[in-house]
Amino acid sequence: MSVEKVLADARQAVEKVVPPDVEITNIELEGPVIVIYTKSMEVFADSNDMVRQLAQSLRRRVAIRPDPSLLVEEEKAEKSIKTIIPDEAKIVNIFFEPETGEVTIEAESPGLVIGRHGALLNEIKKKIGWAPKVVRAPPIPSKTVEEIRNYLRSIREARDEFLKKVGRRLAREVAQGENWIRITSLGGYRQVGRSCSLLMTRQSKVLVDCGVDVSAEDNGGPYLNAPEVMPLENLDAVVLTHAHLDHAGLVPALYKYGFDGPIYCTPPTRDLMSLLQIDYIKVSFGEGRKSPYESPQVREAVKHTIPLKYGETTDITPDMRLTLHNAGHILGSAIAHFHIGDGLYNIALSGDMKFEKTWLFNPAVNRFPRLETLVLESTYGGYHDIQPSRREAGEQLREICARVLLRDGKLLVPVFAVGRSQEVMLVLEELMRKKHIPNVPVYLDGMIFEATAIHTAYPEYLNSQLRTQIFQTGENPFLSDIFRRVDGQQTRERILHDPDPCIILATSGMMNGGPVMEYFKAWADNATHALMFVGFQAEGTIGRKIQKEWKEITLNDRGKPLTLKIRMDVDEVDGFSGHSDRLQLLNYVGTLEPRPEKVIVNHGEEFKCSDLASSLYKKFGMETRAPMNLETIRLK
Repeated sequence: MSVEKVLADARQAVEKVVPPDVEITNIELEGPVIVIYTKSMEVFADSNDMVRQLAQSLRRRVAIRPDPSLLVEEEKAEKSIKTIIPDEAKIVNIFFEPETGEVTIEAESPGLVIGRHGALLNEIKKKIGWAPKVVRAPPIPSKTVEEIRNYLRSIREARDEFLKKVGRRLAREVAQGENWIRITSLGGYRQVGRSCSLLMTRQSKVLVDCGVDVSAEDNGGPYLNAPEVMPLENLDAVVLTHAHLDHAGLVPALYKYGFDGPIYCTPPTRDLMSLLQIDYIKVSFGEGRKSPYESPQVREAVKHTIPLKYGETTDITPDMRLTLHNAGHILGSAIAHFHIGDGLYNIALSGDMKFEKTWLFNPAVNRFPRLETLVLESTYGGYHDIQPSRREAGEQLREICARVLLRDGKLLVPVFAVGRSQEVMLVLEELMRKKHIPNVPVYLDGMIFEATAIHTAYPEYLNSQLRTQIFQTGENPFLSDIFRRVDGQQTRERILHDPDPCIILATSGMMNGGPVMEYFKAWADNATHALMFVGFQAEGTIGRKIQKEWKEITLNDRGKPLTLKIRMDVDEVDGFSGHSDRLQLLNYVGTLEPRPEKVIVNHGEEFKCSDLASSLYKKFGMETRAPMNLETIRLK
């Protein structure tokens, strides 16, 4: 089907569904969305039914936007908004989105922006033409979110051209005849790190995740030079399950080597992956390693991202539809569900997932319209991988903190900036507020503070209880005065030599570099202090060696070997993991609706992948596979 045919069908559907007195000024295909421009926005605002009918008739996403001639110039519009809204509303930010004809107003008191029965919003709409959207200002401003918004504003024309190009590619003619579906394992199979899968049909090629193995000395990436993948410009799209480097760390390199297509992920994933990728470049430089890409490629990735909310279904190729569902792992993490062909096949890739309600998120979604194959992670899928509950983990943390702090020691916690650090922060805040442990400073070193700010920018992705606590009762645990940001080497030095007890949350989580190593080098041989692991330590990392009770470690310290004796306590709290343990994985498959015919196991050490695959086969009688990297499985 050509673009012309898609637009002709859209015009026909509009003639059937929309009353003749409604003025439609233009219809365009932008990415996966049919955009209908009108001078009669109020008619569509009053009738959601009309938009639904159009979407059902065209079997595509439909967006209604005001004709650009109705929109007052941004500078004048901003002045009008500030004149209409009372000062007490405390406007923090106003940003315009010409792509959608919306203006977002961030304010500390959203109710005062809306006005009685929406009166002020209606006045704004009449005066400036833009559709106002009101959100509560994030309690911690995020530099990353702000920079991404500004960047997208600065490249509007290029972005419009890109979306039209995606639209044209989606509307290309589809070859008739037999179709087939294959999945190729390009990384993260029988291992943890460099996750990457290629989903392929006769018509399409989609890369799901493109991570980097941070424990590898040579920037271990997926097998992107496999003949199925090359050349990269033939890929239709990249779908990202979440922002962690082992799933999204190599994405910018795709733009360095010829890929020019879209990335589909949730909005928080876009922002968090940019933060982590920029940090990855900095860490590589600091360690004297060559980064596989530079910051211009990170910007290219942002420019090419088409964000999707949970539950939003969109065409990503002529024969593939994608829906992202909550995976419960980190902010914005998703299970990617693909509907292939016209009812031909359904496959879901779990990414990393947590099938339990945590302090931050609701459990992973386990209900889908249809499902023939599930690709399932197995990080903690081994026979003995049974984790304590979140409640037990909190109690364990309390005991360790009390023991170390009461002897005037310092507790060092290596964390991933995104996910675990925010959960540990919530628990520490509660323990100190309820006086279960001594009240001491909790220092946040690395990207933790900025990652936390991004969490507060996307409250709709947090669990309902935390949302209520932050936005209705006004109690934001992230704003507690126990938390102190480490803003540079000077502050770090002061903490290192401060005799008073404290807790330090520092990146990197597996101790392969990052600020955590500065504290570890200073305190490793002091039995008063303690090191506490709250996340997975991959084979080959320094964290894993310490976990295995090595009493002496040799590090590369600015190009010279440094041998450290480890006398500090080493503790481990398993229940903080963002991954499901073995029982949760079995329970997830057992409660899936519908239950798939086939499960492909990945993202785990070799014996865990094969053990989980074998157990699922015995328990549920379904076909299971634990392929090696570079294997291709035909699904249909």
